[in-house]
Amino acid sequence: MTDTTLFPQPARLEISGQPYALMKDARIIAEDRALGEALAGYLRPATGFALPVLAADGAASADNTIILEAIAASDSPEAYSLTASGTTLRLRAAHRRGFLHGFQTIRQLLPRQILSSEVVPGVEWTMPGLEIDDEPAFGWRGLHLDVGRHFFPLDFIKKFIDLLAFYKFNTFHWHLTEDQGWRIEIKKYPRLTEVGGFRAETVVGLSNSGEYDGQPYGGFYTQDEIREAVAYAEARGITIVPEIEMPGHAVAALTAYPQLGCRDEGYQVRRRWSIAKDIFCAGKDEVFTFLEDVLDEALALFPSEYIHIGGDEAPKDRWEACPACQARIQSEGLADEHELQSWFIRRIEGWLNARGRKLLGWDEILEGGLAPNATVMSWRGSEGGIAAANAGHDVVMTPNTYCYLDYYQSHDTDSEPLAIPSILPLEQVWDYVVIPEQITKEKRHHILGGQGNIWTEYMPESDHVEYMMFPRAIAIADVLWNHPQERNYAALVERLRQHLPSLDALGVNYRRTDEAASA
Repeated sequence: MTDTTLFPQPARLEISGQPYALMKDARIIAEDRALGEALAGYLRPATGFALPVLAADGAASADNTIILEAIAASDSPEAYSLTASGTTLRLRAAHRRGFLHGFQTIRQLLPRQILSSEVVPGVEWTMPGLEIDDEPAFGWRGLHLDVGRHFFPLDFIKKFIDLLAFYKFNTFHWHLTEDQGWRIEIKKYPRLTEVGGFRAETVVGLSNSGEYDGQPYGGFYTQDEIREAVAYAEARGITIVPEIEMPGHAVAALTAYPQLGCRDEGYQVRRRWSIAKDIFCAGKDEVFTFLEDVLDEALALFPSEYIHIGGDEAPKDRWEACPACQARIQSEGLADEHELQSWFIRRIEGWLNARGRKLLGWDEILEGGLAPNATVMSWRGSEGGIAAANAGHDVVMTPNTYCYLDYYQSHDTDSEPLAIPSILPLEQVWDYVVIPEQITKEKRHHILGGQGNIWTEYMPESDHVEYMMFPRAIAIADVLWNHPQERNYAALVERLRQHLPSLDALGVNYRRTDEAASA
């Protein structure tokens, strides 16, 4: 075997020494037994090998060993090095996440049958002799999944996490609340899921079609399920960042608790897509009591440093007509409804900061003045991220022009499943520049990284999500790990030709009509 195709591509890879062979009597030597067992868990099913995990001792230099060697602390918590030769495989890292990334490199280098969940007889488990030194260009490498428009069961959430880990993403942005459904159990407010978690029916086709399927739809995650997902992700080196939308995208919550809106009545969990005028009332103190109660339960479930509060697509029509909101504008000395939203976000940020968390929001939170410690997720192109970074705020760059995986994958839209009516082919994704040149050099450290986003208006099934993710998400993973200055699309296509059968082995429904998938 000579193939060394890896996604993402490592910082340095050199072919060196004899080919490596994983033998039946191989042992794993590890100071951290849990790490050793994690690697064994990846390798045992397909090989059928016992792969006992032993403590580090004098046997560490013996043949037929996979050695997990902890090294001195590093400034790069996700860095690792890998040496393969003969019957010895040595993986070095200073931090747990470095080892976990190294495990995925091993899985990609071995014959792809290693990805099977059942024993595959007759395979020579070999890889080229090589040396790898690797670390990511960015600390935030994420994928976002919207479960508000369409709900996906926990089994798929785990598969999604496994795929993120395989491509060395480290952040899962979980979009949990929407106008069309509230998906997170909040024990203090049970109607959020009992009422807000379900809609009467769903629009057929485009949002303005006027046709509905007549089928009730919904679902939600219990707190136990969320804890299970968080632990599953953490074991694979992935942080889950929850998104609890405010002040907009709140119709499901308002349907459950109408007093939280400006109108107090007339709400219905939305049956179609597009932006709703009804949002949380900024003039009522009880709204902030509610939101703080919700966030309090969310913080207990998600240990992530960042909490995403949305902040996008919040029309001001209701606030303009609401006496309570107008009174708030007067009492707080605000200029208009845009400043009222900024005041709203700052109030929530102060609450989060007091509990050791950071607020993250879409780039609309820039309007009316940015909260002092807020981190901006730039989605409407890169302009918001450029402005925020140059003003000294941290930014996650996720421009829709490169990162929105709900867009059509080719200009031949008639041959594709229904999607958001914009075009984002693989080649354009590959051109994604995370740090725009308009950001001054002394401010570029504020770019934490980036992510791809999946909005599910037109993705009712998990295999549809996978189809829209791949292979575009692989290109995003490559860019975020390396951020190459020069992009060779032909080389990317050739690498994907070699690699995409791994998705077959993982049972992933990827887009096969792209030139990168036609071997």
